[in-house]
Amino acid sequence: MFSFLRRNPGRLTPRQARQRTGDGTAVLIDVRETPEWDAGHAPGALHLPLSRLTAGAPLPAAARGRTVVTICRSGHRSRQAPELLSGRGVEVTDVAGGMTAWARAGLPVIGPGGSGGVIP
Repeated sequence: MFSFLRRNPGRLTPRQARQRTGDGTAVLIDVRETPEWDAGHAPGALHLPLSRLTAGAPLPAAARGRTVVTICRSGHRSRQAPELLSGRGVEVTDVAGGMTAWARAGLPVIGPGGSGGVIP
């Protein structure tokens, strides 16, 4: 159905991820831990730390039945998440370079109260 998703999907650039999540084609899930998320994350992203995902936590309700794009700080943890989620039948890929690449691409990062965020 989605040409960018396969059993071993190719990674998305930050701009591709923003386009696909911005147009509703997919939902962005940030798998970083809470302090990292609180410091700064992509607008509209959902939060589910990899540690909770590994422990079997379900997807947030807003992500169930949807295509998922995962993101972390540098791309390492978000590359692990598709392996876990695809085993649950989720169509999933991740963002190469994570939030560091996202911010470097000039894409928005929000922090506490919707203010400008940082990527620790």
